[in-house]
Amino acid sequence: MPELAAIALAPLAGFLLNGLLATRLFAHRRGHRFVTLVGCGLPIAAFALTLKAFADLAAGGYAPLSQTLYTWIAIGGVPFEVSFWFDRLTAVMALIVTGVGSLIHVYSVGYMKDDESYARYFAYLNLFLFFMLLLVLGRSLLVLFVGWEGVGLASYLLIGFWFSDPEKAAAGKKAFVVNRIGDAGFLLGMFVLYATLGTLDMDRINAAFLASPGPAVSATLVGILLFVGATGKSAQIPLYVWLPDAMAGPTPVSALIHAATMVTAGVYMVARLSGIYVNAEGASQLVAWIGVLTAFFAATIAVAQHDIKKVLAYSTVSQLGFMFLAAGVGAYGVAVFHLYTHAFFKACLFLGAGSVIHALSGEQDIRKMGGLARRIPVTFATFAVATAAIAGLPPLSGFFSKDEILWFAYASERGGSPWLFAIAALTALMTAFYMFRLLWLVFLGRSRLDHHAAAHVHESPPSMTGVLVVLAILSAAGGFLSIPHVLEPLLPLPGIVAERAGGHVPIVVLSVALGLAGLAGAWWLFGGAGERAARLDGRAQGLRRLLEGKYFVDEFYERLVGRPLVWVSEHVFLRLGDRAVIDGTLHGLAGLAQRTAALMGRVQTGHLHFYAFLALAGLVGALAWSWRHG
Repeated sequence: MPELAAIALAPLAGFLLNGLLATRLFAHRRGHRFVTLVGCGLPIAAFALTLKAFADLAAGGYAPLSQTLYTWIAIGGVPFEVSFWFDRLTAVMALIVTGVGSLIHVYSVGYMKDDESYARYFAYLNLFLFFMLLLVLGRSLLVLFVGWEGVGLASYLLIGFWFSDPEKAAAGKKAFVVNRIGDAGFLLGMFVLYATLGTLDMDRINAAFLASPGPAVSATLVGILLFVGATGKSAQIPLYVWLPDAMAGPTPVSALIHAATMVTAGVYMVARLSGIYVNAEGASQLVAWIGVLTAFFAATIAVAQHDIKKVLAYSTVSQLGFMFLAAGVGAYGVAVFHLYTHAFFKACLFLGAGSVIHALSGEQDIRKMGGLARRIPVTFATFAVATAAIAGLPPLSGFFSKDEILWFAYASERGGSPWLFAIAALTALMTAFYMFRLLWLVFLGRSRLDHHAAAHVHESPPSMTGVLVVLAILSAAGGFLSIPHVLEPLLPLPGIVAERAGGHVPIVVLSVALGLAGLAGAWWLFGGAGERAARLDGRAQGLRRLLEGKYFVDEFYERLVGRPLVWVSEHVFLRLGDRAVIDGTLHGLAGLAQRTAALMGRVQTGHLHFYAFLALAGLVGALAWSWRHG
């Protein structure tokens, strides 16, 4: 079997074994070990194969590895091949997907051990990993798009995993529908590229746009169409609304979707097709501004949320905005750097939240927590490290990647500006504030647990806490591997505006100051009994309701889009189209046939003399017709 194909097919084998065998042939308890071995072992095998592929890549001087499995279809003599491509960017992404993905699988063993659909859960999780690897490894946009749609399907299955709950089923459907809206733009971009270049291979597309003269198509048009798909998959304005609702699935699913896989697909796509965006100034500026505005917008919502997972969900939307900001100003390697560090600290945060929820028997409201640091010390310590990392405190991983984003947002020759920097800096301050607010309300201060919950607080099992420790170490040390420099031969860093070149050190100092200010603000407001926060809440109730209500964007979409579509569906397509036109036509034809049959049935009387009369009348009529026309 080709080496690159084996990386993707390992989790697919896990899906088939657990989906087709374990769920049918094994009782829940007897099959538990088999499900665990297959569900966790094959993703770990995929990680080992990825390490082997990376070693082969390095041994070959980093010349890309390419493997063609078969020709899918040929149209007009042009073959569409299922080919895999492994270069520096693929290596970084595949190691994140398989590495962090495997850790989440191991964590799930403890978190989901009592779920009656244990085998189905691991089957879906393996399927998700397969499609994400297909997306990352695919050489052509066509193979990437199969993975792109596949993670959409798998996310629908996982978000609505507990489908007997209507709210959770609706969340899965919402994620699926919103992503299909974005995918319409992505498909249009693919059609334009194929019509112009005659290929969908991404390395050839980049080469065509970087050549002189370039192809006879607007790079800005193509870049915007593809970015529409990215706004859906990576939850940017205006298609971000599905991601917070994705919390309906099991918490490890939230970690997998938010940290290492699906939501980073849009960032990966923009970096992979950087040849287009380098030549598309308008599209790049759109990417940068949508990114920074999404980051700011989501951060303001996260400040006021009370569900521990919703805070982290809006944090993900915000951090993805930072990645797009970096990509929009040409710092594609920096965008992937933040994607890389974000995978560690966001997975640690989500799985830490899962450990808290596990300890509190399902409680997710942070207003009913507090004082947990001593009760679940491992969870607290790892969560604190990840919180400091996302806040950008040195020397943790988030400091290095966020500092680079702020620097290029200010100084990049490809669209950096003081305005982009100012909004990003303010968002960084809010990030530190709402994350330390979360840390304080969950783990520090006085306990707000009820007596029943307090009596049952317990640390998570080693399969969960061990994963948290590994992710905390990666969150702390991951930034020392400079991904932008690893990727620079493939994704060169943009030049710096000359008059801003001396501003890097002040920006580093400011970045640290913002993280410390967020920490100090959270401590000042929520320290002690939280009296200052209560007084502020009383003075700004209108703003609090606006932020708690998430600016009522979901309600706006419901009124502007949802209700009109329901009305059109019911009154135009159902009543007029389906019932009146289609059913009416079919019923009318059936009625005509019935009336004709009834009329003809009257002729069948059973009287012989009547039949003889009809035969005689027919004969007379035939003779008369012959005489007249003869």
